[in-house]
Amino acid sequence: MERPTWRPGADLATLRLRAGLLTRVRAFFAARGVLEVETPMLSVAAVTEPNLASFGTVYSGPGSRHGRTLYLHTSPEFPMKRLLAAGSGCIYQIARVFRDGEAGRRHNPEFTLLEWYRVGFDHHRLMDEVTELVTALLAGRLPLAQPERLSYRELFQRHLDLNPHRASVAELAARAETQGVSIPPGMPTDRTDPWLDLLLTHYIEPRLGAGRLTFVYDYPASQAALARLGPGDPPVGERFELYVNGVELANGFHELGNAAEQRRRFEAENATRRGLGWPLMPVDENLLAALAAGLPDCAGVALGFDRLVMLAAGKTTLAEVLAFPFERA
Repeated sequence: MERPTWRPGADLATLRLRAGLLTRVRAFFAARGVLEVETPMLSVAAVTEPNLASFGTVYSGPGSRHGRTLYLHTSPEFPMKRLLAAGSGCIYQIARVFRDGEAGRRHNPEFTLLEWYRVGFDHHRLMDEVTELVTALLAGRLPLAQPERLSYRELFQRHLDLNPHRASVAELAARAETQGVSIPPGMPTDRTDPWLDLLLTHYIEPRLGAGRLTFVYDYPASQAALARLGPGDPPVGERFELYVNGVELANGFHELGNAAEQRRRFEAENATRRGLGWPLMPVDENLLAALAAGLPDCAGVALGFDRLVMLAAGKTTLAEVLAFPFERA
């Protein structure tokens, strides 16, 4: 018999586990002198990334004659970078974030991100700290072998015998067919990124992090809009993702600090949105001003806390670790 919708999605034991993990996260960062911060959920700007959709709302109170459109943030990244530019030093936040169009076994339109920034770190050093935190939080609940790290190129060569930085659309499409990956209608014939993402999410990801932490790093520059570019032919984005038992858990960057380059990338993303017939999103001018003032050399990462709880609790869906998931909100 289906549980009444007024009741929580998570059982009491899972909610207690969740609370305990939050306490341990705060202790982890307190021991390292990382400052906990809070930033607004609402902003006049929105994310331009074509793969993300922001919730919009309208403020109609004092100071707004005809209503003012505001957006619920998809990540606290932009205001946190403003704090970094203002001299905050290393910071973290446990934030409620919102993404339209994302609902399913591992997605909820409203969810919790643990996001932190470490001044003086690059993405490799930050991977070390992510390993420390996640290993400590999953200890005794999920047996883990030695972590592994693979570059994006090594990943595709291992699983598909392809160089993702050189492969053509025709080669990627042929490999998708060979591996039995269902190809959605409307896939582009002039851009490789959607094909790489299709192969990664539908074929490679389920095989990643089996009983261990698997980091994938140095993504194509076109898939790292907020990251610095590292050396290589072609140059790669200094970005990483973490997988555990096929679950994408974290996304990190050696942060881009060049305001002009960041503006160019935002504009390029909006151009992509225009080409797809999607609405253009307002660029965060406060972030760009902060970058122009000077962002310290730093690396940052966003970790899906609900997914971490799901792994620690041995559950298979986010609905089982949220007090009230989307369907019960």
